[in-house]
Amino acid sequence: MVDFLHKTLYNELTLTEKGECHITLQPNNFALEPTTVWSFKDRGDWATHSGKYRGNWSPYVPRNLILRYSKPGDWILDQFMGSGTTLVEAKLLNRNAVGIDINPQSVLISETNLKFQCETKSKIFAKNGDATKLHCIKDKSIDFICTHPPYADIIKYSKGISGDISLLCVDKFLDKMNKVAAESYRVLKKGKICAVMIGDVRKHGKVIPLGFRMMECFLNVGFLNKEIIIKEQHNCRSTKYWENQNNSFLMLAHEYIFVFQKARSQTPQDLTSCCRRKNPPVENHRRIS
Repeated sequence: MVDFLHKTLYNELTLTEKGECHITLQPNNFALEPTTVWSFKDRGDWATHSGKYRGNWSPYVPRNLILRYSKPGDWILDQFMGSGTTLVEAKLLNRNAVGIDINPQSVLISETNLKFQCETKSKIFAKNGDATKLHCIKDKSIDFICTHPPYADIIKYSKGISGDISLLCVDKFLDKMNKVAAESYRVLKKGKICAVMIGDVRKHGKVIPLGFRMMECFLNVGFLNKEIIIKEQHNCRSTKYWENQNNSFLMLAHEYIFVFQKARSQTPQDLTSCCRRKNPPVENHRRIS
């Protein structure tokens, strides 16, 4: 892991639209987070990362998670792909990845963000699909799930796409997250990790503990709680607006990263299945990187 980071630290990306422009493909002075409280005041802008896609997570989050809970060559799934932050990190860190999003525009944005060159053997796929129905993903084929779903309808990511859970109220959102959790459990290999970042929301001045209510969705399908990480929020677009209001409440400034683990016990048949699998876990696939 460390050798690969050192090898690619000064790799450069060549953009061809306006000639050659060299940009760094790795963050400077990166170190894994050692505690359960994370804070990234600099959101990270290496490779093709940016904050233009509203609500996407800092690349420091998936980088930390990928390095801690996977190894080169593993298959990573992000079923709420957004702008492809997780996929970009997977490519930079020599992991294979499948990204899925209900919004076709997200697929186009992610494919664009993945159009860079670096020393990697990664296989990356971006697909339009539904996180509650991962029909294209085989059972027990994923080594690590690393994802960042919407926070119910706080940010609406489409204007009416069927199946878009960012259009749903909290209760209906959680109904769908039950199905997301069940599908995550199905596709993940036994003993492996599923990391999900989500925050709480406020409605009519009252806090709704969306994070812990979503956590229960994953625990109810059989996942175990390995870690609960508190991530401090920075650079939120709504902060300045609320700072200028006469509020009777505190602004939410944290998110949760729930690190779930699927039970390790495996039958001999499960082990044989894992050993035989050589093809990508995604069916009807089109590799984009």
